[in-house]
Amino acid sequence: MENYFINNPNNIICSNRTTDILKNSKAMEYHKSLSAYQSTPLVCLPHLAQKYNISNIFVKDESHRFGLNAFKGLGASYAIHKILEQNPAIDFFCTATDGNHGRAVAWASKIAQKKAIVFVPKDTTQSRINAIRNEGAKVVKIDGNYDETCIYAKEISKKNGWLLVQDTSWENYEEIPAQIMAGYLTLFQEIEDSLHCLPTPKIDVVFLQAGVGSWAGSAIWYYLNRYGNNRPKIVVVEPTEADGIFSSFVAGKRIIPDCSFNTIMAGLNCGIPSLNAWEIIKNGADAAIRVEDKFAEQAIRELYYSQGNDERIIAGESGAGGLAGFIALMTSGDLRVLKSELNINSTTKVLFYNTEGATDLDSFNKIID
Repeated sequence: MENYFINNPNNIICSNRTTDILKNSKAMEYHKSLSAYQSTPLVCLPHLAQKYNISNIFVKDESHRFGLNAFKGLGASYAIHKILEQNPAIDFFCTATDGNHGRAVAWASKIAQKKAIVFVPKDTTQSRINAIRNEGAKVVKIDGNYDETCIYAKEISKKNGWLLVQDTSWENYEEIPAQIMAGYLTLFQEIEDSLHCLPTPKIDVVFLQAGVGSWAGSAIWYYLNRYGNNRPKIVVVEPTEADGIFSSFVAGKRIIPDCSFNTIMAGLNCGIPSLNAWEIIKNGADAAIRVEDKFAEQAIRELYYSQGNDERIIAGESGAGGLAGFIALMTSGDLRVLKSELNINSTTKVLFYNTEGATDLDSFNKIID
């Protein structure tokens, strides 16, 4: 099977509860009210662009967000804020995570003076567990993968009367994941402000890494809502061994992918796509790519060992996922058809998002060494 899927998006935003929540989001207003808020940097990497023979590369570096080393705090904090607006008596929040989302829920619960319990899959590293615990949450490891951990968290939350704050959605559980997606809109609004300050701001192609797809879906909604048919081309990137969106494109519907779920890109190591996100992604993504871990490792090194005057960026395995997809596209012969379809050439300007820093230091140090 090919490692890419060329989509023919209709660029339509369907009207439903999720898109209504996204449209009416006041996430940036809320985030600016937090003492820890500051806009994360947009970094220009002209030397890296020259290496790959394109015009320019921009990276939005979310490793600086709220001191959490990842973007997830935007979604969790806004969702918990909206939940408590409706029911301030809620005392206990629960979630399943493969790392960053759980830490974000723990942090957001702490600043709201609430309790949190976080369930993690069996392969979660101790450093990720410690990061969640350091935010004050109780962490429980489940003998299962990400999808199985989500099911467990859902069932035990119902049993114990906890409020589930999950960043993936399914039938009859859509509002809270939509509020999380709405929270992510802050970073896209920030980046537009940064781009408009540059002499050549137009971006041609955006690469979006995806796990369940909530963040990628939020991004695609943003670009469709703001630019319509004039939006940049959008490529969704996943690990080869956790390719739920790619497999769903191939199947023509949301499915659980038939793969090992064995990847260093822990934040992307998910199964079936989020229901909320899938509808947006299939209507607005131009392509999906699945990449081997070696490309994520190369992307981390490209950002760390910066050339010329390019700024060094510390990216984790999932944070470098978008760049990993780009490197695969530019260096793998089996992706040349997609490269041509996207019309990537010496005038192309590309945008990536570093969605996490070195959240697993042992793994990061092995890669850069």
